[in-house]
Amino acid sequence: MEKGCRVPVGSCCRPRALVLHALFWALVSLRVFGAALRGEPVKAAVPPCWLLEEFIVTTECSPCNAFQTTSWLACLQTGYVERVNCTRSVKEEYKSCRSSVMEENLFWKFEAAMLGLAAMFGVLVVVRQRWLDRLASEKVRRQIESI
Repeated sequence: MEKGCRVPVGSCCRPRALVLHALFWALVSLRVFGAALRGEPVKAAVPPCWLLEEFIVTTECSPCNAFQTTSWLACLQTGYVERVNCTRSVKEEYKSCRSSVMEENLFWKFEAAMLGLAAMFGVLVVVRQRWLDRLASEKVRRQIESI
């Protein structure tokens, strides 16, 4: 390695270098935070009427189609939607819902995952126990042979 290729360690710890580094990172931080602060203030979204008042379900929980899934916010959460009619404001809105079919599918997926994990850890316990038994019998055999 040539002498000119090495960077001296002491040069980056000098006060002038430290001040320049601090100034550089301060400018970068100001640019980043300044851009965030200059942005438009986020307007508070008006909550849906079914959160604020009583409602009547006009259409039962049903799966969203492909168009609804991509365009309606209510479909993004669960993939199922129901139409509700708010009593005070007399508005019709869509509300995300949980279908009993979806809940049943999620339950059986969970049960299958737990059964698989139980079987895997059961096999792991049996294999480890056999390995420890083999080690113990090997240790006893060695002790007997040394007598």
